[in-house]
Amino acid sequence: MHERQRLVLSHPIDLDDIPELCERARALFDRAGRGLVDCDVGALDEPDAVTLDVLARLQLAARRRGRRLRLRGACGELLDLLAFVGLDDALPCGCASGLEPSGQPEDREQALGVQEEADPGDRAV
Repeated sequence: MHERQRLVLSHPIDLDDIPELCERARALFDRAGRGLVDCDVGALDEPDAVTLDVLARLQLAARRRGRRLRLRGACGELLDLLAFVGLDDALPCGCASGLEPSGQPEDREQALGVQEEADPGDRAV
C-alpha cells in the first residue's frame, strides 16, 4: 500500500517556477498511490493570479494521472480568491485549512430582505 504523498508549495511563486513545479508534481503523482495527494499551501500567505494558475495546473496534472489534489493550510485570502474565480470546487481544501467558523450573529439583527416603506402620497389599493 502506498503512503499518501504530499506536495509543499512555498511563497513567492514566480512565473518562471511553473514548469519546474509542474514537473516535480507530475513525478510525485506518478509515484503516489491512486487517489488523494495533499498540497500544503500554508506558506502561501499572499496568493495572487500566479498562485491560482499553478494550483489549477497542478490539479489538472493530478486528474490526468487519476489523482486528486487537496489543499491543506490555505489562508482565508486564498480561499476567497478560489471562490471568486470559481475554482473552490475544483480545488478542495482539507479540514486543516486553519479556518474555523467564528463569531455569533448579532443580537436583534434583522433578517436580510427587501423592506418597503409606505409613501404618504400613494393611495391604498
